[in-house]
Amino acid sequence: MKRLKIIVAITLFLLISVAAGVYLYIIVNAGKPAGTEPVEQVVIVKPGQGFLAFSERLNKIGIINNPAEFKLFAYIKGYEKSIKAGEYILSSAMTPEEILEIVVNGKVRLHRLTVPEGYNLRQIARIVAGAGFGTEADFLRAATDVDLVHAKGIDAETFEGYLFPDTYYFPKNARPEDIISTMVKRFWSIFRPEWKNRAETLGFSIHHVVTFASIIEKETGVAFERPIISSVFHNRLKRRMRLQSDPTVIYGIKDFDGNLTRKHLARTTPYNTYRINGLPPGPIANAGIKAIEAALYPADTKFLYFVSKKDSTHKFSANIQDHNSAVRKYQLRR
Repeated sequence: MKRLKIIVAITLFLLISVAAGVYLYIIVNAGKPAGTEPVEQVVIVKPGQGFLAFSERLNKIGIINNPAEFKLFAYIKGYEKSIKAGEYILSSAMTPEEILEIVVNGKVRLHRLTVPEGYNLRQIARIVAGAGFGTEADFLRAATDVDLVHAKGIDAETFEGYLFPDTYYFPKNARPEDIISTMVKRFWSIFRPEWKNRAETLGFSIHHVVTFASIIEKETGVAFERPIISSVFHNRLKRRMRLQSDPTVIYGIKDFDGNLTRKHLARTTPYNTYRINGLPPGPIANAGIKAIEAALYPADTKFLYFVSKKDSTHKFSANIQDHNSAVRKYQLRR
């Protein structure tokens, strides 16, 4: 009996020693990369994909050397059922431990999306689709979802004007709703409390300010002109003059071909500010921070008119006689 106990003790000791050795071997190897060349590869983990298939895929493309050891290490760490679906950038220069930390924490590859100032919903939808985030139709469907618009605290029918122009980074599987939510969150982060107070002082709602800013954004791309353009429209509103802004007319024309005609100007639409009084019903584009600021803080001028000098800048006038002279000089000359 004593001899049996000794044999059992020795056996247990050997098993524990082997287990400890294997554990130590796995832990040590988990800190060693499969290679030294930092060649990055895109690896996609599909929803519901098992860990075995994932590890075999990594071995096949040379990211890891031993799928069995990799899986055992994942089991030791409790990670074998925790990997997240997504698109990852992995390299054989990464250790197995680093790889697992990336896929378990969902550190997916992010794709850049840059939205320029002054783009409208359709133009943004085109950019989003071009970057691989679904289709234009899907984006426009979400961007015109009234319930979603109201859920984001916007008193409007669409997200036009509230998708803040900036550079963003999204995972490949980002939904239109995710992209819109991020852009709207950015808008609210830049629309400071003092701007809301300033809008109230002017007698404007936030929607009025966003609409005003979008017109300024479309009228000029020259930074120093924005407050002056703003002053013209503020002055016209105070005098109950129509804004007569070409960009608003264009926004209201379906399938505009680039040629604004007198027929267009004579047609009454909600956005034809040659025919309606005051601001149009909503923004015509998504303005940047400087245009919003200009809408709230116009320059102190008496200008009521402006005309393009065809060099990206404008000639401003305080009366119709001077304006007509500027039109003859800059628009009618050969």
